[in-house]
Amino acid sequence: MSGLGEPAALCHPRAVSADLDRIVQSMEGCGSWEERCRFLIGLGRKLAPLPPEDQSEENRVHGCLSKVWVKARRGPESPPLLLLEADSDAGIVKGLVALLIAAYSGRTAPEILAFDIRGLLARLDLQNQLSPSRSNGLYSMVERIRALAREIS
Repeated sequence: MSGLGEPAALCHPRAVSADLDRIVQSMEGCGSWEERCRFLIGLGRKLAPLPPEDQSEENRVHGCLSKVWVKARRGPESPPLLLLEADSDAGIVKGLVALLIAAYSGRTAPEILAFDIRGLLARLDLQNQLSPSRSNGLYSMVERIRALAREIS
């Protein structure tokens, strides 16, 4: 997880996969939902904050009770990788968006669109633990990332 806050590490697909694997292993090792919450909040703290100018309406994720912003840029590779940055004003939500960054950033649009996010969330038991409003917000974040991927494909 140490590379999660370092943009260079986010840009390399192998580092993204390694980060996601470590996150999954750590979360699966948590004994309770409270431990998973603490882990997610800690994960969110490692996510570099978006500069104020990127906390704009254009980057805002609608459908979340908390404020969440997701920004994407196209990598120079061919096919291009989608490089994501995100932030939130709520600790647990920032952790959830950090999990999504680890899952999606540094991948091509087809990889993002094919990624089984529901399977990942089920594996981590997030679907059963999050409140309905948090779940809706999480899927709004996923849809925002998928829309950004469709834009670059």
